[in-house]
Amino acid sequence: MSDHQELTGPGTQTRRALLAGAGAVGAAVVLTACGGNDAGDGASGQQPTSGGPAVPSTGDAGGGDRQGSQSLATTADVPVGGGKVLAAQGVVITQPAAGQFKGFDPICTHQGCPVSNVDGGTINCTCHGSKFSIEDGSVKAGPATRPLPAKPVKVVGDQISFA
Repeated sequence: MSDHQELTGPGTQTRRALLAGAGAVGAAVVLTACGGNDAGDGASGQQPTSGGPAVPSTGDAGGGDRQGSQSLATTADVPVGGGKVLAAQGVVITQPAAGQFKGFDPICTHQGCPVSNVDGGTINCTCHGSKFSIEDGSVKAGPATRPLPAKPVKVVGDQISFA
């Protein structure tokens, strides 16, 4: 075989197929992360994940009410007329009026992106521009069509935790 001849045959076809398959798998992973349906749930019926940190369990393994151990934030952390996204804790906490605290799921109901901030009286998803009310999680601007699910929170002293 000379220096100018190219290999052809079963060996090269197998390598090409392997590389093409690996590329297709990589593309599928990327598209799955951005895709989805408006219902926000996958084929398994579970909420898609953002690839971020795991959401911790809110249960108390000791069976008791451990007041400070599950504190999410302090009342001073959440501005009146605004809120705070606590992605690692799996909640957005808002304060629509002084002393009134609400909790919402931090995953946009449009395509499962995590919401990014609370500003101008809305909880905002910068993936596709959806905006949700800080008062009740209702849709203020689409493309989302369903509200953010509520997550009950309670205030004891100046500590906010899951109810």
